[in-house]
Amino acid sequence: MNHLQQPDSVTVRRIVESALAEDSPWGDITSETLIPIGAQATARLRAREAGIFCGEAVIRTSLALVHPEVQVEFLVNDGDRFASGAELAVISGDARAILRAERIALNLAQRLSGIATLTAEFVAAIEGTAARIVDTRKTTPGLRVLERFAVRCGGGHNHRFSLSDAVMAKDNHLAILTAGGGDLTQELIAARGRLPHTVHFEVEVDRLDQVEPVLAAGVDTIMLDNFSLDDLVKGVDLIDGRAIVEASGNVRLETVGAIARTGVDVISSGALTHSAPALDLGLDIEIRTPAIP
Repeated sequence: MNHLQQPDSVTVRRIVESALAEDSPWGDITSETLIPIGAQATARLRAREAGIFCGEAVIRTSLALVHPEVQVEFLVNDGDRFASGAELAVISGDARAILRAERIALNLAQRLSGIATLTAEFVAAIEGTAARIVDTRKTTPGLRVLERFAVRCGGGHNHRFSLSDAVMAKDNHLAILTAGGGDLTQELIAARGRLPHTVHFEVEVDRLDQVEPVLAAGVDTIMLDNFSLDDLVKGVDLIDGRAIVEASGNVRLETVGAIARTGVDVISSGALTHSAPALDLGLDIEIRTPAIP
């Protein structure tokens, strides 16, 4: 999947720099004690279980920040599927540098590959429907750029990136908005009037009787939150193409296929990022040359 837009390199560098500073603030005392200066090594990244790969940028950046001359050859690319036991990359260069970068590179690649793999399972579960799988803001603080990229590697799509990107009125917003007894439709129309025309407006509802008042305000997307399958079908029929229909809540691998078959356009799931297990990847290292005298 080389067509995937890679995460911003400046952001990746910032994340990896922070991780390296946390893991080896004053160097790697173990490698500096045990490994001779100038020793060269070859390391092979291998999969200990099948999955979808995501991690080129974080692996390459982790190694480059420790030692710019370490070489990485990827045998798979972001978004590629691999079998258990597959060799994913070959790394060669300064042994101390490889050992210092190893844990950070693996931690991030395992996390991201786990998200990509779980996302691919969700995408497969809705095959044959018109729905798309999207993520949420339930990401690891500081890692959102990477985790959202991993969702794309798994064939999913991204929701709004942050609170600054779109209006998304949830139940608490609506409760405060109408606390003074105001009419929901009129309050939403007034709110929309304060926005530039380019801003997407989404509203969450948790009952069928909220759909028409929200539709009357001319919103772009209506989220049907924690609806039963029967009510999702009714909601789709009520909206009837007048807005994008998003389903959220109770979205799991065992439920997502039935949700997609109700006719919704979008299915959002926080599980893609907050519940994805890290994929088991390992780095096997061998010393190639002795120390430089």
